[in-house]
This record gives sequence, C-alpha cells and structure tokens, in this order.
Amino acid sequence: GIRKHFDIVGVFVIALVSSLGSGLVRDAVFLQRTPILLTDPVYLPLIAGTVILFSLFSGPLTRVATADTVQKLIDIIDAVGIPIFAVIGMQLAEEHGIPVVGIIFIGVVNGTAGGLLRDVLVRDVPAILRPGQFVTLLLLLACVLVVALKRYAGVTIPQAAWAAIGTFFVLRVLTVRFNWSTRSV
Repeated sequence: GIRKHFDIVGVFVIALVSSLGSGLVRDAVFLQRTPILLTDPVYLPLIAGTVILFSLFSGPLTRVATADTVQKLIDIIDAVGIPIFAVIGMQLAEEHGIPVVGIIFIGVVNGTAGGLLRDVLVRDVPAILRPGQFVTLLLLLACVLVVALKRYAGVTIPQAAWAAIGTFFVLRVLTVRFNWSTRSV
C-alpha cells in the first residue's frame, strides 16, 4: 500500500487483506466457520498499530535501505510466516475431518491467499501466477512434509510443523540468495 502511494486507510486495507485474507478464505469458504478476525479482538489493533508504525517510519526506512534490500527483508519475514500460516490452516482442516489432500490444499491456500487477494486488490498480476522463486512449490513441499512426518513417521504435530517450517525457511532463503526461480511456460 505504501509503495502504491495509498493513504492510511488504503494501507490499512491492504495490510488487513494481506495478513488475514488467507484466514478469511480458509474459514469462510473451506471450514465454514466464523473467521478468526471476527472472534479474536487482537488482530485489528495489531494491524492498525503496524500500519501506523510503518507509515511513520517508511520515509526514513526508504532513505536508508534500497528497494532490493527491503524486498529481501520481506522475503525473509515471509520465509517464516508463510509456512506458519500453512501449518495453522492444516491443523484446523484436520480438526474439521478433512481428508489428507484437502488438508494439504488448505495449507497451501492458507499460506498464499492473502498475497493473492492483495495483488488482485491493487490490480497487479498475482505473484502466485507469475514466474518467481518457487514460493508456492516450496510451500506445497512443506505441507506434504507435515502430513508425511505426522502420518507415516509417527512424528508429533509440533515436530512435523517445525521440520516443515525449517525446511521451507532454508529453501526459501536459498532461493532468495541464489535467485533460483521458475520460468514462464
């Protein structure tokens, strides 16, 4: 939102959609339950506070760091956040009795839908549809790893989750570092 020169409300909406869009899709479409955004009062103030902080410090931050450096920082933050979102979605899907393929699908959706919705909202071609650094494929691998470790290796869900998060993080950092990417068909 800041890069697109939106006002504070626009930046808030983009932050809301980016951070909670996946959960909204997961809860409303797949799990058919009240979205967590409406039941847990922490999310809206947390997003509002973050937007205010970034709005106040975006000027000094852009003077100190290049766009490439900021993007790499965002990529590293995403390397931790995306698989965590996926694992949470997978746990909720499993609690709802969804079959394994659905659990993996919901995990991938839970990790990617917020960015997809954000891109659509700001009228960009969604990053998930463009050539890039294997984010979705790595996430699919991490989701399959969670299921495989839990179901076939007898690993507890926290252990499987941390293994998948760690694997995704390492592979994601390597793709950023060495600029490994997919190509257009």
